[in-house]
Formats: sequence, structure tokens, C-alpha cells
Amino acid sequence: MMPNSNSKIHRGGQEAGRRELVSRSLQSAQHCLEHQDFGTAYAHYLLVLNLAPELKTCVKETFQFTLFKWVEELDSLARIQDLFNCYEQALELYPDDEVICNSMGEHLFRMGFRDEAAGYFHKAVKLNPDFADAKENFYRVANWLVERWHFIMLNDTRRNLTYLKAIENAVHSGCKSVLDIGTGTGILSMFAEKAGASLVYACELSKTMYELARDVVAANNMERKIKLLHLKSLDIEIPKHIPERVSLVVTETVDAGLFGEGIVESLIHAWEHLLLQPKPKNQDFSTGDYGRVIPASATIFGMAVECKEIRRHHRVGMQEIAGVHLSNSVQFFSPTYASAGSEETVEPYTTEKLSRVPGGYVPLTEPCQVMTVDFNNLQELKSLAARKPWKLSLPVTEGGILDAVVVWFVLQLDDEHALSTSPSEETCWEQAVYPVQGLPDYSVKTGDTVLIEVCCQDCYLKIQKISSLSSECGMDFSDRDDTLSLGNEAELCDALAGLQTTSKQDGSAQVCVLESTEIALLNNVLYHKCFKAAMDKVLSALNPNKDSQSMDVDGHGSGMNLQENQNKSFLDAAPDPLYVLDVSEGFSILPIIAGKLGPVRAYSSVEKEQHQAALNVISEANHFPKETLEFWLSHLEDENVVLQRPKSDKLWSIIILDVIETSGLIQQEVMEKAAISRCLLHSGGKIFPQYVLVYGMLVESESLLLESAVQGTEPTLGFNIAPFINQFKVPVRVYLDLSTLPCVPLSKPAELLRLDLMNPLLNTSSREVKVQICKSGKVTAIPFWYHIYLDEDHSLNTSDESSHWKQAAVVLDEPLQVQVGDELMLDVQHHKSNICITVKR
Repeated sequence: MMPNSNSKIHRGGQEAGRRELVSRSLQSAQHCLEHQDFGTAYAHYLLVLNLAPELKTCVKETFQFTLFKWVEELDSLARIQDLFNCYEQALELYPDDEVICNSMGEHLFRMGFRDEAAGYFHKAVKLNPDFADAKENFYRVANWLVERWHFIMLNDTRRNLTYLKAIENAVHSGCKSVLDIGTGTGILSMFAEKAGASLVYACELSKTMYELARDVVAANNMERKIKLLHLKSLDIEIPKHIPERVSLVVTETVDAGLFGEGIVESLIHAWEHLLLQPKPKNQDFSTGDYGRVIPASATIFGMAVECKEIRRHHRVGMQEIAGVHLSNSVQFFSPTYASAGSEETVEPYTTEKLSRVPGGYVPLTEPCQVMTVDFNNLQELKSLAARKPWKLSLPVTEGGILDAVVVWFVLQLDDEHALSTSPSEETCWEQAVYPVQGLPDYSVKTGDTVLIEVCCQDCYLKIQKISSLSSECGMDFSDRDDTLSLGNEAELCDALAGLQTTSKQDGSAQVCVLESTEIALLNNVLYHKCFKAAMDKVLSALNPNKDSQSMDVDGHGSGMNLQENQNKSFLDAAPDPLYVLDVSEGFSILPIIAGKLGPVRAYSSVEKEQHQAALNVISEANHFPKETLEFWLSHLEDENVVLQRPKSDKLWSIIILDVIETSGLIQQEVMEKAAISRCLLHSGGKIFPQYVLVYGMLVESESLLLESAVQGTEPTLGFNIAPFINQFKVPVRVYLDLSTLPCVPLSKPAELLRLDLMNPLLNTSSREVKVQICKSGKVTAIPFWYHIYLDEDHSLNTSDESSHWKQAAVVLDEPLQVQVGDELMLDVQHHKSNICITVKR
């Protein structure tokens, strides 16, 4: 009896000690919080929760607050490992806390660990499907992790069937061991297993896709027959990862430009280290002892086109914008042009689905064979990168404006089965577009010749030095030669004189590389005219003497010097210039337009030195005094706090905010920025835009369904893939062109929301909208766009033909059958940049 009672007393004493320690630690934690010593407070809470797990619920909110404050501090001190250790400790204590999961994801995302971040966002959404912050984070990262073309390709029944038949042919002819390089969802591996391959290996570098493939393979009862490797194929070793060489490699690591996903490099490595030797030519017996690749080969085609949409995204088309003269001393190029002479590896093309490009396109030449590649020939693959650039000539068959060379390919899977990515085919692929830039004249006529130089470099097909040769030169060009086949020296001189090449640049010009969306913005005439008129209205009201001081003149030559002196004297005489701040993202000439409207100090928030240099050259060409244009970020002590007074005793007359992303979404935190901006305006000052109306309509669109989710098992030939990849579907599709989107409108456009930056009382972050059906059909999506009001008289429509903005659409989870005359209620919510629309009958 005695020992037992002693142990009870001992346990009672331990319990009292534990309670005392917990109580003291809670008090200490509270004391530390009051003194903002978050690190010590966090340590005390860890001790409390480890000693007294029963307190988890009641201290949860204070613990979260302490954790987030402490990791903010660790972040500012760059103590990254300690930061993640804190999150891991917190998640051990609260494994099912969606707020901590989401916050951990946000930190990982900021550090560039997108795969890992997505895992935490996904978990947070699963824990609480209504947690708006986590949903928005997950949607943004899901677009990056599982690119939207996965859905489009998996829904392409013809493509899937063609691959299946080619793989069946290979396996039935003796290829019993298979390696699938870049397996994605695992569909090609499952085709091989279904065809009867005895050994199937599949590798995938993306952690997200590898885990998705693992789930898909298990759901189709093939986990014992398909071995998945979370590896790049270049890192696979025998016998470490696979026991011996395989007889078949299948892959679809091709992009619109064929080579951009590294297929050449991975197949060279496969032939050298992972595949059996290729079958010798002219040998007919069984192929089982030999190696082969699906696809077997490819033929690349190209043609020159005229296309206004490509042009406006890659070439600035005017010398003057809203009264601002764009100096000849600045030459604007898009990144594709910059890649030609760049040391960095930049993708030398953009991609477009030409069948859906707004305004269409006109072929200027017949399609021309650019090159062929045999994926079953190791020597040919190895010689590609070393091959010298070769020249091709494309006879012009239709006169027009030379805007781009467009490229596509035919993928020969085997002798019987091929897939084409041609713009004239119904295909899930886009085409590669090489925009033409830097020519003195882009017009061509029938009989002229378009010249291109082709090479394979840095894993990319490069088409460069695109130029045109007038038919009046009468020269004949060889298609395949490395040199132009010209007769004598005199002919050569004549031809070179008529040759307009992209290499002829003004050596003194300031080169400015802009994103294609920034070039489209510069080409948006209405945008700049509206801003000029709206800014003029505000500045005139604030400065009644402005008209006599305006810098907006069209004089040239010596008159300008007089104007410049006048401007200087105005700025000196005017003790109080008006302050304009442009914090719109990317390259913007709005501060220069503002600077031409009177005694103004205009601040630009562009960051890149090249962009600042270009704006300086333009402001000099417009005879600005130096102090008229300044770069705001150089005035800030903390670049994270962009919105603040111009000077301690001054306020802004105009603040220009970016409200809509070019993708078609609302910018994140725009309403918070507007709230700060309102406090920084002096009386009569304005935020631009002042308000935004969101419009939408109900449509039936099969295309949007196919691009948003895998539609059951039929397109994937009976394999169960849809439930797994569809976890990564997002309800909003971005970067849409409504003018060419295949869809049937089922209602008229309706106003959905108002975002008021000047008057928050007029905001509607959620509302119900009644919509009447004007055509029977199946509602699959709600495309939306914006009317951006700079003021009551000046507005911009983001769905206009000249708009640099794209549109977006909410895609319904379940299509809704409707009849003419039906009335539907739309429940519209706006959170950060996300618009959520629920349809009710």
C-alpha cells in the first residue's frame, strides 16, 4: 500500500508543478506580446502547448497571431530556415489548421518553391473549402503547376487514340520494356501496359505531376506494373533506377516549337544510356532486341503571315501618342527579338492558336518545309546543335505586311500514325510565332522573297534574320545552301542593297525591350487619349492659369527652344507645381503625357533601368525640363511602401493605379491601395480610374469546358484520370479573346459589380443580379470584362478591339440547361482579385 500512495503523491506533485509552469509561461508569453518580443512569446507558447495540449483550442488565435508576427520578423532578418522550422512546429501542433497551412504556402511561394506551396494551399482548401484566401492562392498556383494544356490534350480523343495505336504497334512487334519520359498524368505508360508491355517505367520531374501520376496509376490498378520515378530522364542510371536498357521510349515532351521542352537532349541521353541499340537498316527480323522511339520523326513547316494582332503586340506602330513624340532615338522590341543577340536563353517565339487569333491572319507565302529530324538517329540528333545556321527563301504569293513567320510540325509516331499541329487542323496544339521586328519597311508584294535563317540552339528552333527581298532585284536563292547562290560580285552588291535585314540598326538608338502586353498598351491610342483628356480636366480645375502654361504644342525646330525656356520659367515661377504619380505596372508614358499638361511634377514608378533610360530620351525629345519627370522608386526609403506623399508638406493631384491585369483579372489589393491613395490626394485630386463596372453574360462554350477540366473517361479512352487532374481545375479562365472564343451568347451583357476607388460607399463587393435568357441552350460559362471610368466622360472597355487587356470567364462546375425567357439569379462575389459567380434558378 505504501509505495502506491507515494506514487500518487508524486504524480500529484508533478501535476501541480506542470500547472504552475504552464500558468507562468502563459503570463510570460502575454508579457512578451505586450512588449512586441514575438520570438520569446512564441517559445513560451510552444512550451505551454507541449505541456498542456488541452489548451490548444483556447490559445489557438493568440498562438497564430504570435506565430505570424514572429515569422514576419524572421523573414525580415532573412532567417529562412528558422522561419520554416517555426511553421513545421506549428503544424505538428495544429496539423489541420487551414490558416497556418495557407500562410506556410505563401512563404514558400515567395521563396520560389511553387510545388511545395501548392501542396499547402491545396491542403488548406481541402480543410476549409470556403477559405477565400487559400482558394485564390491555390487557383493562381494551380495554373502554373498543372498547365492548362494538360486538360486540352487529355480531352483530345484523336491525339490519345493515335498515340495508343502507335504504342500498341510497337509493343506487339516486340518492344516489351518501355520508358515514358515526362509522363505527366501517366497516360502513355498506361497505354503501354494495356498493350502488353511486361516492364513499364515512367519518369516525371514535377513533384505535383509525379504525385498525380502515382494516384492515377493506382486508381487504374497498374501500380504494380508501372514503376514511377520522380526524376529528370537525364538523371536515370542503370541499374540504380531501372535494371537494364529498354526497347521503347515514348515521349511527348514537345512544345509549339517542337524542341522547347528538351526532347533532343533527353533522347540523346536515352540513346546513349537507356535504350537498346537501334535496329540496323534493311533488317527485317523481330524488333524486340532493338531500341526505338515514339515519335519516330518530325517535319517542321513554316510560312510568312500578315496578322494585325501579332503586329500590335510586337511593334510600336506610331511616332506620336496623345501629343507625346516618340523619339527615333528609342527603338522598342519585344523579348523574342531581344533573344536573337542575347547571352541568356530566351524562348525565341511566342505561341498562338492561329485559328482563334483576333482579326485572323493572311498567309503571304506557301508553307515551306523548314527541316526534318529523325528521333531514331543518334548521330542526327547530336549534329543538330552543332549544325551551322542555314538560309531558306519563301516566295511571296500574296502581297501584304510581313508580321511573322509561323511554324508548326507533323509528328510521325511510326510509319502509320502521325499528328499535325498545323493551323488548318483541329488540334490541341498552338503554333510557334516568330514576330518580324527591326525592318525599315514591312510591306511585301507578290513575287518578292522572304528570307529566313534557321538554326537549333539552346534546345530551341530559332528563326532569325527574317528579311525581304524585292522581286525587282531578280535574284534566285537556293533553299538549302548555307550561302546565297548569287552569280557575280555586282549582282551580290545589288542584292544586298535591296535586302532589308533586321541587323541594320541605328547604333546610337536607345534599345528598349518591352513585354508584348506593354507594346500592345503603347499601341492602344484610345487609352492614351482618354487619360490625356481626363488628366487635363483635373489639372485645369486645380490650376486655372494652366491653359497659358500648357506644354502641349506641336512646334518644331527653333520654336521649341523658346518653349523650353518658357517651361523652365513657369516651373521656376510656379512655386507649387501639381504632383502626378503613376503606379501602374510596367512601362507607361502617362507621366510624360501629364508633364505636357502644364506645371507638373510627374513621377513614374518604372523599375528597369532600360525603361527609365527610354523615358528620359522621350522626355528630352519632348523638350521637358529635367525636373518634370522623376522616378518615384529612387525617392523611397522603403520600396514596399510605394503609396506616400510626394513631399512631407505636399499631396498628389492625380494617382494612377493599375486596376485590371492584362490577364482579365482584377489586380490584387486594389481596393486597399485606393483607400491609402484617397488619404494622399489634396482637395480636388483624383484617383484614376475613379470607378470600374464589371460586365458579364451567360454563354454556351464547349471550348471553355475542354480547356478547364477533363470531361469524363471517354476522351482518355476509358482510363480514370479526370477526378485526379480535375482537382487542379480553376473556376476562372484567363487570357481569353471573347471576339474569337467559340461560344453562343445565351443572355445580354449585364452589369455585375461596381468597384469605386474614389467613393467606397458606392462599392459592391457582392450582389445578386437577375439575368434573362434570350436563347435556349446550356450555360457553361460567364465571360466578364470591364468598363473603366477615368471620369464620367472618359471610359475604356477592356473587350474593345484595340484593348491591350484580355478577358476572363467563370466556368460552371455543372452546365445548366435553360430556355428562352428563363430568369436566373447570379450571386456575384469579389475577393482580392477573384470574382466568384454562382448561378441560381
